[in-house]
Amino acid sequence: MDIDLIFKALANPTRRQILLWLKYPEQFLSEEQCGGFQRGVCAGNIEKLGKVSQSTMSNHLSVLQQAGLIQAEKHGQWSYFSRNEALIQQYIEFLESSL
Repeated sequence: MDIDLIFKALANPTRRQILLWLKYPEQFLSEEQCGGFQRGVCAGNIEKLGKVSQSTMSNHLSVLQQAGLIQAEKHGQWSYFSRNEALIQQYIEFLESSL
C-alpha cells in the first residue's frame, strides 16, 4: 500500500465521487445500462456520470488504479471497474492507527 499515492488520488473530488459511484452503482445507474454490476461498472458509464471528456476520465481512473483503490477487468473491448475493498479497508485501518 502506497499511502502517498492514495492521498494523491483522494485529493481530487472527482476521484472521490468515482469511488462513491463504484460503491453504490445501483443508485446512479440502471442495471440495464451496465448489464448488471457483477463485473463492475463500464468505463463509458463512469464517463457519462462524470460529464467530462474521455481522456480526463481515463486519467482519473488511471490515478485511482495506480493507487490500488480500484481494479479493472477487460471483457472484449470494454473495461469494467470496481473498488478494491481490501485495500480501502487497509487504508482506513492505517488512518485509525496513525492519526
